[in-house]
Amino acid sequence: MGPNQMHLLLQKCNQNNLDELVELSLRTFKDAFEADNDPEDFKDYLRTAFHRDTLLAELQDKDVSFYFVKVDTETAGYFKLNENLAQTEVKSGKSIELERIYVLNTFQGSGIGAWMLAEIKRIASEKGKHFLWLGVWEKNHKAIRFYQRLGFTKFGIHPYFIGKDEQTDWLMRFDLINLDSE
Repeated sequence: MGPNQMHLLLQKCNQNNLDELVELSLRTFKDAFEADNDPEDFKDYLRTAFHRDTLLAELQDKDVSFYFVKVDTETAGYFKLNENLAQTEVKSGKSIELERIYVLNTFQGSGIGAWMLAEIKRIASEKGKHFLWLGVWEKNHKAIRFYQRLGFTKFGIHPYFIGKDEQTDWLMRFDLINLDSE
């Protein structure tokens, strides 16, 4: 069943969603990357990045937004957007960072990821941003192909740490300026 046959909607998260956000963040990150990383480094990363206090502070930051994607009433995934100084790299007022985008395994392959990116592009465009950018692990070939298919291009690299393990992310961007003419 594709996204056109599903009833999809966005729900902007707030502090009342903290427990669900912690659980969803841990689950999707483990599903995506646990098998490809050192167990101790991975546990260290999970304890820090997805700790309740970390996510609560991010929910309280005016430049950070989390959104759940719902299929009817069931949460299918989520994404995190960073603006201004909350961005991990570019830190421009003209850009917005897509720091996290995850779809639960049971919903993968149904077009929800592409629907989410279209919504993210819409949100960024409505905020007057010139471009959307993200970092993606250089070994995540499936994700890189997905982003390229949706118009993203590589513009650099940066280090990303899972515990003490330094990995390399591709920085990819999508220019929003001509979005209205597409």
